[in-house]
Amino acid sequence: MTQVDTGETGQGAAGRRDTGTGTWLPRIRRAIRAASRPGPWKRGRVLAALALLPGLLMLLHAQIPNRIGNLGSLVETFLPWFGLFIPVLLIGALWRRSASAVAALLLPAIVWLNLFGGLLGDKSHPGGDLTVAEHNVGAGNPDPAGTARDLATSGADVLALVELTPQDLGTYENELAKAYPYHTVQGTVGLWSKLPLSDSQPVDTKMDYGPLAATKPADVKMSYNRGLRTTVATDRGPLAVYVAHLGSARVNPRAGFWTAHRDRNAQALGEAIAAEQNERVVLLGDLNGTMDDRAFASITSQLRPVQDAAGNGFGFTWPAQFPVVRIDQILVRGVQPRSSWLLPATGSDHLPVAAGISW
Repeated sequence: MTQVDTGETGQGAAGRRDTGTGTWLPRIRRAIRAASRPGPWKRGRVLAALALLPGLLMLLHAQIPNRIGNLGSLVETFLPWFGLFIPVLLIGALWRRSASAVAALLLPAIVWLNLFGGLLGDKSHPGGDLTVAEHNVGAGNPDPAGTARDLATSGADVLALVELTPQDLGTYENELAKAYPYHTVQGTVGLWSKLPLSDSQPVDTKMDYGPLAATKPADVKMSYNRGLRTTVATDRGPLAVYVAHLGSARVNPRAGFWTAHRDRNAQALGEAIAAEQNERVVLLGDLNGTMDDRAFASITSQLRPVQDAAGNGFGFTWPAQFPVVRIDQILVRGVQPRSSWLLPATGSDHLPVAAGISW
């Protein structure tokens, strides 16, 4: 019988005997590393803290003080946009495989849905006794005639315009005369109506342009009166309509969120509405703020935003090219909002708003 020499002698045989050790050592090292690696509930603690932050800001926004840079009002102005942090942080949490970060995201998600989930659906209803609309036509509008023609075909029974300039007022009056036989203009705000108007008068909103006058084009002159009140005669009885254009809000690196004029105007307008004897009231205007802002408490405590009750989406109105906030408002008392929508863009930097109301 012939014996076959495998050649596994010396160092070759020793190398074969060491194969088991060489196989198990990497496995042991990997097991040690895996054991020392933090678990899914311990990973991403920074992400978890970041996830809680927008939730706490939305939950406690009313407690954020305005003493420093009007920070509370600034947060409330952009409150819906805090929801954008949720999907961004969720991607980071999944990438880090952090169970704690995912769990922490439940707080901002629940708070955001509680605050704004109702705006995601369409709450509008068909019908309505009266259609009202409002538009900041823009002092620098390059095509006031086209804007007026577009608004004349909107179907609104009552149309409020703000930021009217003496230069363009005649254009709006001429273009809207056929569709709206009744109108009143007080300063830079006006109301055009298919129904008779009476008791038209300015409303003192304690407006003072101050340094903001420099932000207007040099050839544009503005009146200091930016509020009016009138009575619309409907077949259901008189309807008190207010039109207002409150002071601007500015973000200033030194002063923060500057709203001094606007807040003073809002307080004065709230006082005027509180003295209103008619139980049916509609407020139309560019209020230069969102109704989540505490500065409008004197108004929202008396009137109901139609967008919350009968809107479809957030209804952002400014800036027209890429709206991020709803500062053009329609609020009511004593009548029922049926629907609320945006009208097509015009030459203004604001989008027009409209609503259907019923008795």
